[in-house]
Amino acid sequence: QVQLVESGGGLVQAGGSLRLSCAASGRPFSSLAMGWFRQVPGKEREWVGTIKWNGDGTYYADSVKGRFTISRDNAKNTMYLQMNNLKPEDTAVYYCVADPGMWYSGTYYPDYWGQGTQVTVSS
Repeated sequence: QVQLVESGGGLVQAGGSLRLSCAASGRPFSSLAMGWFRQVPGKEREWVGTIKWNGDGTYYADSVKGRFTISRDNAKNTMYLQMNNLKPEDTAVYYCVADPGMWYSGTYYPDYWGQGTQVTVSS
């Protein structure tokens, strides 16, 4: 079993930045592709992005491309989501996810999910 714990959420003004972290345990970190989803209550979950097992490839939803960056440190078993130029529409609960396989869109449901962290962007 894989445990994922997110941190770093909070309240930020539009145009600001925030960095989320996700600490993983329970399985060799480098065996997992990692990523982020987000969800607003009452709406479907939205895929944010994915990073390959060794970090040599990242993929993003069009809504965040150019503003968000996913990275990982396999020595620390941790993944990051750097969010810049935040907009009110980025407000959501952000979920760290992991899976042995890769995925490139929101149609795939990764095996492992964190508990989520709230990000609120004020206008």
